[in-house]
Amino acid sequence: MTNIKKFIKTFFSKFNLIASLTAKNLALHQQLVVLNRSIKRPQIKTKDRLFWIILSLFWNNWQDSLIVLKPETVVGWHKKGFRLFWRWKSRPKSPGRPRISPETRNLIYKMAIANPLWGAPRIHGELLKL
Repeated sequence: MTNIKKFIKTFFSKFNLIASLTAKNLALHQQLVVLNRSIKRPQIKTKDRLFWIILSLFWNNWQDSLIVLKPETVVGWHKKGFRLFWRWKSRPKSPGRPRISPETRNLIYKMAIANPLWGAPRIHGELLKL
């Protein structure tokens, strides 16, 4: 039974090593693409940012292969994307105040004309009683 466990553990550790090397190779290749694209300073595009954010989610040692960027930069992009997502998710569905029905509006006008000494707070209180 222990030989099977050792075999499975060895098999998955080899698989993990291959996956890690593949991810590192992919990361280094992407950085070469960025460097070859630019003349003086690396021009990092949106697709490059998305690549690093996704790679940081799925690969544990992504910081080791960074040459062009700092790890804090990638984490900042991830946080900014997270903030943008939740700002979009929690946005109001329709802008502005909710509409007041014409019947309620007419009632407010009638109350204001019938009771000229009442202000907006008093009319509001009376409407809440209805």
